[in-house]
Amino acid sequence: MEKLIIASLAVFVLFGARSLAQDFVYTPVNPAFGGNPYNYSWLMSSADAQNTFEEPEDDWSLYDDDPLASFQESLNRQILSEITRQLYLSQFGEDGLAEGFYEFGSFQIDVSPTSEGMQIRIIDVATGSETTVVVPYF
Repeated sequence: MEKLIIASLAVFVLFGARSLAQDFVYTPVNPAFGGNPYNYSWLMSSADAQNTFEEPEDDWSLYDDDPLASFQESLNRQILSEITRQLYLSQFGEDGLAEGFYEFGSFQIDVSPTSEGMQIRIIDVATGSETTVVVPYF
């Protein structure tokens, strides 16, 4: 048993002196962090291939330079704002929106009472779209 221990120690000492170690050095891949600058194009092509996000196209048609169209759009916005204000006043104020049929610009507005509350139908004549708002009674 003693010979076995001495033999194993001798083997460890002999091979321990013979073994050579090397330094491990980390080199980053990304050139922004000190990596090889030739990796840049490979990293960019790999990132582009994995990118599923698509940038929205610039839709300049939303921004008309036509002053008349801009005026009509502004007028329509003001009308809708006034209707909103009137709805608010009808709920919380004494002077509410009177029942009847109104026509403003490209909008036709029909205000009528129903069993659920005051119904306001807003029809955009230019596009044909229709919105119905019911303000309930309290």
